[in-house]
Amino acid sequence: MTDEQGPHLDDVAQAERITAFWDTARPSAGRTSHGGAVGERSENVVPPPAWAFGDNPALADELLGLVLAGTKTATASLVVEYEDAAEPAPRKGDLSILLDGRGEPRALVRTTQVDRVPFRDVTAEHAWREGEGDRTLESWREGHERYWRRTLAGTEHEFDPSLEVLCERFKVLYSE
Repeated sequence: MTDEQGPHLDDVAQAERITAFWDTARPSAGRTSHGGAVGERSENVVPPPAWAFGDNPALADELLGLVLAGTKTATASLVVEYEDAAEPAPRKGDLSILLDGRGEPRALVRTTQVDRVPFRDVTAEHAWREGEGDRTLESWREGHERYWRRTLAGTEHEFDPSLEVLCERFKVLYSE
């Protein structure tokens, strides 16, 4: 967040914590830095995107806990979420820093696969890899439909089983 006087202090402090985390985690991704030397590739210095799961701190912590335990190795998002935010969709090879519910960096992950399918075609294998609930496709569908109905409320989109989902698999490279 910014205001007319520039970034909020909390945003600056969080950016510093994310940069410090990246400095520690970077070698786990095969990225080395030469202290910002002239000509150095920015991907070695600038942290990758940092984000938290879900839409509230409790859900972020719950899902991050599954990642850190090795249970959750996949996630799902709606294509329209990326389109509405004018952000690029995840791609194989992307790095991300996962945040906990307080916004603290906790893990560095690499996307290993992304499949784009209608909600109704998400597989039982993907549901299992997400590691949530009882790990069944039925549980996954019920939980994600409820979640997306909540998060799409007030947007131009309504939940529909034909909405395209990005089924993303990832690997933890580093965690604290």
